[in-house]
Amino acid sequence: MNRRRVLKGALATWLTAGSTPFAIGREKPVLRVLGTHVTLQEAIRQQAEQDLGIRIKFEPGGSAIVLQKASMNPSGFDLYEQWSNSINVLWRANAIQAIDKRKLTYWDEINNLTKTGKVTADAKIGAGDAPHKIINVQEDGTLSDKHTNNISFLPYVHNVDSFGYLSEEVPADLDVNNESWGWLLDSRYSGKVGIVNDPTIGLFDLALAAQAKGFMRFENIGAITHAELDKLFGLLIELKQLQHFSGFWTSVPESVHFMRSKRVLIESMFSPAVSDLNGQNIPVKFAAPREGYRGWHGVMCLSSATHGRVKDVAYEYMNWWLSGWPGAFIARQGYYISNPQRSKPLLSQSEWDYWYEGKPASEALSGPDGKVSVQPGQQRSGGSYEDRFSHVAVWNTVMPTYEYSLQKWYEFITS
Repeated sequence: MNRRRVLKGALATWLTAGSTPFAIGREKPVLRVLGTHVTLQEAIRQQAEQDLGIRIKFEPGGSAIVLQKASMNPSGFDLYEQWSNSINVLWRANAIQAIDKRKLTYWDEINNLTKTGKVTADAKIGAGDAPHKIINVQEDGTLSDKHTNNISFLPYVHNVDSFGYLSEEVPADLDVNNESWGWLLDSRYSGKVGIVNDPTIGLFDLALAAQAKGFMRFENIGAITHAELDKLFGLLIELKQLQHFSGFWTSVPESVHFMRSKRVLIESMFSPAVSDLNGQNIPVKFAAPREGYRGWHGVMCLSSATHGRVKDVAYEYMNWWLSGWPGAFIARQGYYISNPQRSKPLLSQSEWDYWYEGKPASEALSGPDGKVSVQPGQQRSGGSYEDRFSHVAVWNTVMPTYEYSLQKWYEFITS
């Protein structure tokens, strides 16, 4: 009798609820995306929700912080957006799972940068973790350049980075037509230098700078040895104690503040920060160093804890990112997308010519915020997409000496 009453009560509840259980069943879950301010922008979230009819929660933060969160707690996110140097850390921590590229609508449109490592036949691949080396998941669970149906990340946004500087504050004896990573360690900028606080990014900015200044040479800058790290950080700690560095930023908004307030005159920079500052009529130039760029490739990763219907929604969102609109949006902040031809119709001819072809702007161009960030006649530093990705010196990388480099980095930051 007791069981009959329980069943009767449950049936009555179900009947009075009408179709509610089925409505709830059809409701798509909230997709939680962990990453940096570079791509986790409110305009992108709103557009994705509108186009896909899903709910999305963005959790942006500094690159080192979000990487630590993701590697330690896969259940805290569904998708992770950062850079290719995070892949080895996340993969080894079992924080992410393989993505089935057969479920990626636009896979065949993705260009060769992540498939072969080169956008042109004569391009330099660059030292370190070139993304094509770590994208394919092998049967034994390792990552390599051998093509399989399973990949460790969705290739989407990417760019080459260098440093930015206030064009009106360049010391008279530095040649703006011959920019060099060495400027970051030049005594003429002492006390006005900012560096990104990320041991897999800022480290390479400073290593390239030390090598450009002739302070030291690296046998392989993509795999710096213990002895080389000791020498490099001995030099950097000495400079820090001489107050050469003004600050270490952890997010794009912070880097913008550093430059806007003139706390720094030169610093590690990402393209959206340059676009933002130019939109505020602050004349910041993004350098094209003669030694080559530090390359990075955006990675969208699927949490190892994401399954079922949330996983289906995650694939919808990944496919949306390559559907055209997002690529056009991030082009206006200076970033590239892996299948640019799909975004081309959503850019004006002058936008395409400036951002992808490296031609002088035929008219004023606006950034994603609607503010003019490129004046007529301006030309993108480094030239076209193919030119820029033909001159990558080193990729953001997790080196074999990663743990030791972390130790040395934090000794440097706290010295």
